[in-house]
Amino acid sequence: MRIRVVSSREEIFTLNPNERLVHLAFRPSNKDIFGLVETCPKIEVIQLPKSYMATVSKSIEMFLQIQKVQILEGDVWGHRKDINEYYAVPSSVIERIRELKIEGRTTEEIEKKVARESKLNPGMVTYILTKEIPT
Repeated sequence: MRIRVVSSREEIFTLNPNERLVHLAFRPSNKDIFGLVETCPKIEVIQLPKSYMATVSKSIEMFLQIQKVQILEGDVWGHRKDINEYYAVPSSVIERIRELKIEGRTTEEIEKKVARESKLNPGMVTYILTKEIPT
């Protein structure tokens, strides 16, 4: 699973329209979010660093909710944009989520355990659990 890392507002309009997961490494304005949703109509998740989450307006939150786009708090630890424009969630993390699900753990237990072990935020763990791991 890959997350597209966007480090500037100019980059938004060059994105592949099929992007589903995007991490914005800059403080986006309302216009940037509208542009992102317009450029990538299939987008499912926008991830922002914790410090930027507080600046997202209520109107944008409502807009994203209507568009069925999740906005998650989180970082892409150790990612270097100059090497690769995508952050790949390690297959070991996805495998760990799969193992815990097979063991019969609850979503909340899996969220806490994997978030603590992998530095992924709980919201992203839940997204992976619902989208990537078949029930």
